Amino acid sequence: MTAIDLPTFDDVVAAQGRLSGRVLRTPVMSFPRFDARVGRRVLFKCENLQHVGAFKVRGATNALLQLASDSKIVATHSSGNHGAALARAARELGWRCVVVAPRDASPVKLQSIRAEGAELVSCEPGLAAREAALADVVTRTGAAVVHPFDDSRVIAGQGTAALELLSEHPDIDVITAPVGGGGLMSGTAIASKAMIPECRVIGVEPETADDAARSFHGGTRVGIQGSPPTIADGLRGSIGVRPFALFRALVDDVLTVSESAIVSAMRIALEDLRLLIEPSSAVPLAALIDGRIGRPGETIGVIVSGGNVDLSVCPFLAGRASLNA
Repeated sequence: MTAIDLPTFDDVVAAQGRLSGRVLRTPVMSFPRFDARVGRRVLFKCENLQHVGAFKVRGATNALLQLASDSKIVATHSSGNHGAALARAARELGWRCVVVAPRDASPVKLQSIRAEGAELVSCEPGLAAREAALADVVTRTGAAVVHPFDDSRVIAGQGTAALELLSEHPDIDVITAPVGGGGLMSGTAIASKAMIPECRVIGVEPETADDAARSFHGGTRVGIQGSPPTIADGLRGSIGVRPFALFRALVDDVLTVSESAIVSAMRIALEDLRLLIEPSSAVPLAALIDGRIGRPGETIGVIVSGGNVDLSVCPFLAGRASLNA
């Protein structure tokens, strides 16, 4: 088996220095009403307030700062947030950016990609279609590729959110984040286990997109065919090779939650936190509300991954239990 490069804590620290002045040090917030609801002290790292409304700008910018290309063209595939993040980084650094996005991506996120100046290429849903369309872009343009999650530079950049959180609050007992391709969770695990070895690291994903949970508990990486039917559009990708290796070494558990629980958690976030968060961000909150993360009285750190919500289809605003209800 060919060895793969995996990022280390030194890479996360280097990324923090590289990103200084380029990304926001987002606030860490707590809410007594939510703490009372779940019986735990919960600290929210609000990456929904980050540039482009998501943590993704950390990894995308860290990767692009380390790229060398005469063409100054970069490309990726993305369901939305990574594409907008890479487009922003490219615009700031003087690169051209091409983003392949599935046709079922959130219109709000697609508009964000366009607003950041990228060329948008549409493809069919599913990882295979995205990768095929990206290969065509590379052939046509000669672009350098920054993968949305299976890239050590991206993973190291995503880990800086946890590094900031734990630097401010070294008393955290459990840290949690949503899992899609696994870049955020694996970066979080690297930072957490290096800074607080006893801190438990728990990822959460939708039941209908449970490849990471099946991979983690089964010991063999498995993927998802097509586009899983989940409202958490940012979590439809299959766990990457590098993230899976880091999960096996550093993550303590991967949980799943139902679609109705995700929608309920979005609504509770608005009621208790006064924050409108996207469905992907609500996934770990759903597990917390259900009492499945941490023990009563413990301190829980949550990476709130993003806040890009399409209000026109937001179920809880209309009193629906799911996207298709």
